[in-house]
Amino acid sequence: MRFQIKPGDELPIYRQIMRQVVDAVAGARLRPGDKLPSHRELSQELVIAPLTVKKAYDELEREGYIETIRGQGTFVGDQTRALTTAARLERLRPLAQRLLHEATLLNIELKQVQHLIDEENFRLERARGGGAEKRSR
Repeated sequence: MRFQIKPGDELPIYRQIMRQVVDAVAGARLRPGDKLPSHRELSQELVIAPLTVKKAYDELEREGYIETIRGQGTFVGDQTRALTTAARLERLRPLAQRLLHEATLLNIELKQVQHLIDEENFRLERARGGGAEKRSR
C-alpha cells in the first residue's frame, strides 16, 4: 500500500494515515494479516516524524484495525471479530450524525442521502469483488 499525505488537508497527518488504512481495509486493498510498514519506514517514506506514525498506529490499534506483534511487525487485524453489532453501530453514530447535519445544511432530503449511500455501497461491493448485481432501493 502506498500512503499519500496532503499537508494542506484539514485532517492532521496522523488522521490522514488512519483514514487511508481504514479505507484500504474497507476496500479490501488491505486484508487481515497484511503487514504494514514500520513506524520508521513509513516516516522516512512520507518524510514525517516517527511519532506521527506511532500516533496513527496507536489509534488504529486501539480501534482494532491493526495489531502489533513484538519483533514481527504491525499487521492488519480482524476488527469486526472483537466488536458486537451494537458496538459497531455505535461507532458509526458520529459519522451518521455528521452526514445528516451536512445534508440538512445543504438542504438535501433524506431520500437523496439514502440513494447516495446505496450508490457508494454498490461501488464498495464492486471494489471488494462482491459483484453486487443490483442496488437495493
